[in-house]
Amino acid sequence: MQHGGSTYKRMGLFLGLFILPLLMASCSVQKSGSRIDSSHANDNTKVVDASSVQTRDRDNASTLKVDYLTPLSAIRQPKIYVYKEKRRLYVIQSSVLVRDYPIGLGINPRGDKQRQGDGRTPEGEFSICVKNPMSRFVKSLGLDYPDRKHAERALFAGIITPLEFQDIIRAFASRAAPPWNTALGGEIFIHAGGAHNDWTDGCVALYDSDMEELFTIASVGTPVTIRP
Repeated sequence: MQHGGSTYKRMGLFLGLFILPLLMASCSVQKSGSRIDSSHANDNTKVVDASSVQTRDRDNASTLKVDYLTPLSAIRQPKIYVYKEKRRLYVIQSSVLVRDYPIGLGINPRGDKQRQGDGRTPEGEFSICVKNPMSRFVKSLGLDYPDRKHAERALFAGIITPLEFQDIIRAFASRAAPPWNTALGGEIFIHAGGAHNDWTDGCVALYDSDMEELFTIASVGTPVTIRP
């Protein structure tokens, strides 16, 4: 019985030595396609998980393809998406992610903007209403905030007057710059100056070279979605 037990022990040891390297090798294999390298000229080291970047075009959600080599001249109908928690700005065209920039936000980044001076970056569906090539932050793209959603909420809360509400709604309907002198605040821009931290009064800040690209890509009327 002792001899048979020794045989079984030697067989178990042999199988363990044979199987263990196979298990270790299989654990070290990375899933193919789980992350996609960015070829952005300004940041060759960053990666993006394309499966986590989704947009909702009307009622259909679509997972994006990624092509950072798309020439600027070929980006003619972009949509801009800002993800505050990720601190990223995505430029999307025809379900293809063509640019991905790091961003800085307002000094109080959590939550939607409520009023002037709260340091928050607003959330919602906007569009570019102003292009300023001579901004004090190099170049800038103005957003049509406050929009209908923020105006309605502020009206019911007594933050703005019915006349101010009507002016905001009229401007938003015509895609013009809304009044920026109400208690809701305004002058929310995407501008240069650096994405190193959250330092703005509620704007979205990019590195200067990234802003140069975005200013070329975007135009008045380009949609901008800002999400938490």
